[in-house]
Amino acid sequence: MEKISAKLSQNMKRIRAKKKMSQGDISRALEVDRGYISNIENGKKNPTLATLQKLADALGVSPDELLK
Repeated sequence: MEKISAKLSQNMKRIRAKKKMSQGDISRALEVDRGYISNIENGKKNPTLATLQKLADALGVSPDELLK
């Protein structure tokens, strides 16, 4: 599980930076606290599948792009 969390964290940060989006931008799109996004990016929280889909939508990528 740690390996998947690490991949998600790395990919989220990379894609978000590439699109010049802040954690605040993502949190507003998902209507969640910015700290929750930070915790996902730092591997402290694992999102549900529904949240993973919302993250992917907010970043403009497919869910598998976040996990590969």
